[in-house]
Amino acid sequence: MAIGRRGVLAGSAALWLAAPAIVRAQDASKIHTSHGFAMHGEPKYGPDAGPPDFVNPDAPKGGTVRYGARGTFDSLHPFIVKSVPAAGISALWDTLCWSSRDEASTEYGLIAETIEWPEDRSWVAYALRPQARWHDGTPITVEDVIFSFDILKAKGQPLYALYYHDVLKAEKVGDRKVKFTFRDATNRELPLIVGQLPILPSKWWASRDFEKVSLEVPLGSGPYKVESFDIGRSITYRRMPDWWGKDLWLSRGRNNFDTIRYEYYRDVTVQFEAFKAGEIDVRQENIARNWATAYDIPPVKDGRIVKAEIAHELPTGMQCFSFNLRRELFKDRRVREAIAGMFDFEWSNKNLFYGMYKRNDSFFGNSELASSGLPAPAELKYLEPLKGKIPDEVFTKEFKLPLTDGTGNVRELARRSLQLLKEAGWEVKDGKMTDKSGKKLAFEMLLNDASFERIALPYKQNLERIGVEMNVRTVDTAQFKRREDEFDFDVMSDGFGQSLSPGNEQRDFWGSKAADTPGSRNTVGIKDAAIDQLIEKLIAAPDRESLIAVTRALDRVLLWNHFVVPAWHSNKAYVAYWNKFARPSKSAKYAPVALDTWWIDGAREKALPAPDKK
Repeated sequence: MAIGRRGVLAGSAALWLAAPAIVRAQDASKIHTSHGFAMHGEPKYGPDAGPPDFVNPDAPKGGTVRYGARGTFDSLHPFIVKSVPAAGISALWDTLCWSSRDEASTEYGLIAETIEWPEDRSWVAYALRPQARWHDGTPITVEDVIFSFDILKAKGQPLYALYYHDVLKAEKVGDRKVKFTFRDATNRELPLIVGQLPILPSKWWASRDFEKVSLEVPLGSGPYKVESFDIGRSITYRRMPDWWGKDLWLSRGRNNFDTIRYEYYRDVTVQFEAFKAGEIDVRQENIARNWATAYDIPPVKDGRIVKAEIAHELPTGMQCFSFNLRRELFKDRRVREAIAGMFDFEWSNKNLFYGMYKRNDSFFGNSELASSGLPAPAELKYLEPLKGKIPDEVFTKEFKLPLTDGTGNVRELARRSLQLLKEAGWEVKDGKMTDKSGKKLAFEMLLNDASFERIALPYKQNLERIGVEMNVRTVDTAQFKRREDEFDFDVMSDGFGQSLSPGNEQRDFWGSKAADTPGSRNTVGIKDAAIDQLIEKLIAAPDRESLIAVTRALDRVLLWNHFVVPAWHSNKAYVAYWNKFARPSKSAKYAPVALDTWWIDGAREKALPAPDKK
């Protein structure tokens, strides 16, 4: 249900049941009114509860935190395709609801004070908080909500039109109440989805072109505003001490830094050196080699820098290398499987990752949504009507990625890949994989991070052993995003984040309509009627059991189509930080590094020696 690439949300037992929702009769149906909405069951926290379990409500405010960002930015307008927005900019706008970080698919009113819906969830209405304000002090209105919905669906990034496809209209039904009417009652997640709507100021945009990239400081409503920026070099946000939402129960203990600054660096190596020099305060590490070897430095040894490994229960999604099916070369499933089969994960994990990772073998890994073994009867209910339209192996074989002994011997991988390519009409001539017309099997791997080259280059060597040519090209973040949005690539590093409540976003990931929509997340270019049917069944799942079954069915079909080269994951977050911070004693299960809950510890900051000078 997450709009962005990385989703959180998973199940947890309710430790405290909210007060029963108000129920009244209207048009012979039950109408629920509550401070929160849970996809299944009841919200954990009651109205005006104490602070969430994973924050310190007494955390002091103050100080500055400096983060690192890579590449550049050209816009303070993050809602359109053409924009390369500044890091952190989306936090300027509050949403109707706030997503809980320790519950499955649960939201609480933020701009919305209460949420109202009928038993069949065919619509949802939100009553806005009277204290909700823009940074200029004017109230957030129902008109702002309607404007935001209409403009994002019509002119925003394609994901908004897909995400809100089943929302027919937004209308004013009271001085401070807005109602969203849905296409039908099949998508029971829509009240949650609409709650994630970022609310934009209609009066501010009235005199501006929404489709134009802009560096004008926007009017926001969130806990921070833009203080200053230097294009492509840095941006600084200042906490709003009079932010309208600071006293809400869900805000206590959060947003503790007075100043948040993002420093931009051209690549990860320079960024890491900046961290070691004390120019960046916090670093989330995603390179196993660095975590294993690069932190053997004096500030770590003497405690000035803290290394933390934080376990989480997040679904891992699918980090991968994606094939572009718009290229004729990759339309044959056997070709994709052959190329993917030459990636030697076991060697990479042993020699490059220090054994820290596990192979991705599901698009919904680390969760109950992941498929395994052969399909269960509940899954076959969705799969059997699609026989002949999906790979036969879905019904007869357990999906298993090829394994090696980690020594670099890929003879068995090569034998299998050569056989697949032969079946697809390819053969080796003069050392090059060639089709009947004489065309060579060659393509480009597009990367946006030079650190990935050490993984891609051994893969390239393995492919050369079977006559396949893969050229590796690394570009800057702006060019990578442009080529990604325009689907101008052969194979690219990619990732599909998932939540424990997948829904509308699956249309954007795998749906046929999204394949032809520039800027969509269907980078692979999937156009498959059977997959479209499974997505719609998933969205319409009436209960948790059905959702699990249809998601597993979809997982199997995606895996057996070999749309991607599965990469790797870890069920830990790796974070290093200069020892001037304190963080809550308990981490949220689905947001392990929630930096908005950290704070500056004055005593630690004062005791921290100055960074080493080179």
